[in-house]
Amino acid sequence: MADSEHSSSDDTCVDSREETSEESKLEFSEDEETLIIRMYNLVGERWSLIAGRIPGRTAEEIEKYWNSRYSTSQ
Repeated sequence: MADSEHSSSDDTCVDSREETSEESKLEFSEDEETLIIRMYNLVGERWSLIAGRIPGRTAEEIEKYWNSRYSTSQ
């Protein structure tokens, strides 16, 4: 029985890690943030173009980050 209890707690740990990794994706380095701002000023809301300049980032992540930090439509 200890094995089944252990495996269910492993599942919980995995779920917690997934949530944490999703939250950490919105944490951008200072360099990434500067690049996003500069690129946004050049190309506007062309998120895929901006994402192409930042390895490991998707257009969706960048758009979500931008909207959470700089969106003026409230």
